[in-house]
Amino acid sequence: MIDFDKLDKLIHEKGRLAIMTLLAARAEWRFQDLKGELNMSDGNLVTHLRTLFKAGYVSITKEMDTRPQTKYALTEKGRTAFREYLAVLEQILKSGRS
Repeated sequence: MIDFDKLDKLIHEKGRLAIMTLLAARAEWRFQDLKGELNMSDGNLVTHLRTLFKAGYVSITKEMDTRPQTKYALTEKGRTAFREYLAVLEQILKSGRS
């Protein structure tokens, strides 16, 4: 029997799942790149990133170039949580195919 309570509710929300998936795919993302890829408003994206940051899943780096740049990356805790989330999803898929 699958324990659906093991699904990380923080990641499971559609917007945060999309963010975590992109952050898992490469080392870091600039805010504007995430915004463009996800087609989210500034406020919506900031809210989700703030939630993930407070949970310790995402790190934030601010750099001053010609314009200020904010970059986001998964922390080790975030990478582990995402792997565990995917493992539970894989169990659900296997169960559904049986």
